[in-house]
Amino acid sequence: MNAYIVGLPKAELHLHIEGTLEPELTVQLARKHGVRLAYGTVEELREAYQFADLQSFLDIYYAGTDVLRDESDFYELTHEYLLKARAQGVVHVEISFDAQTHTRRGIDVETVIHGIRRALIEAERELGITHRLILSFLRDLSAADAMRTLEDALVHTDCINAVGLDSAECGHPPSKFADVFEHARHEGLLAVAHAGEEGPPSYIYEALDTLLVRRIDHGVRCEEDPKLVERLALERMPLTVCPLSNIELKVFNRLENHNLKRLLEHGLCVTVNSDDPAYFGGYVLENYLAVEQALGLSKDQLAMLARNSFEASFLTPPEKQRWLTAIDTYSRMHK
Repeated sequence: MNAYIVGLPKAELHLHIEGTLEPELTVQLARKHGVRLAYGTVEELREAYQFADLQSFLDIYYAGTDVLRDESDFYELTHEYLLKARAQGVVHVEISFDAQTHTRRGIDVETVIHGIRRALIEAERELGITHRLILSFLRDLSAADAMRTLEDALVHTDCINAVGLDSAECGHPPSKFADVFEHARHEGLLAVAHAGEEGPPSYIYEALDTLLVRRIDHGVRCEEDPKLVERLALERMPLTVCPLSNIELKVFNRLENHNLKRLLEHGLCVTVNSDDPAYFGGYVLENYLAVEQALGLSKDQLAMLARNSFEASFLTPPEKQRWLTAIDTYSRMHK
């Protein structure tokens, strides 16, 4: 099944580029910039990646990003992720970045965007990976801070395709950022938002009806509200599910109890993604393999997950159709 999944064309839609910062690169960049880490070696740092919940992850995640200082750092970070993704059959990526994580450390947003963008353009030319870029706001900061970040980034709308909402969910409903998302929408940007990971189903409703998102990141708690599940299925509203992340952050206690298969069988547009793979034990391939083994997914269901990833993407209709046809052809050849 490993070879089948690798060969299956896939899009990754829920990926925080800062979450691909592997311990090896963290230590390397810390030495480069003279940053003192709380953990002295790669092994100690990797052992620290044990989380009780979302907040315990965020604490170590934000500490790690301090080693990202100049454009070449962001280029290297993105380049390494793209090499891994392409080797796992990913042909399109929609990458989120947290500008506020860096600007509040005195790093210009241009530095962040230029480094990421250079790697993306290079990967499209050399690896054939297409891309979209998503500016995510930290929901535990103020809406005013998010608005300032959006204003600063608007000069780069030729590079940015959408805005998103991430970080600590509980106590920070999507409606808090209604004005920010409305402004982004008027500037021609699409929208996604984390909702229903730790937060309740009501956050998913707010993301849909107030922020007017095109995708829900995570969304697994929708199952607590049958009417919401019915709506998501009827509207084909994509859920960018991150199975290994959900286990590491204790959203589910074991993968065998994950609701991904049930949601798929209810007709929802479920996709598989890696979220913050350096911290959660796996990139896209590992996530596909884990759910296939734990939930007993068939080849047809795996192909459906791949099809959903392109349906849910921000690619143009002809680009989507190209990959949907490729998946159908691949599936027929590997029955």
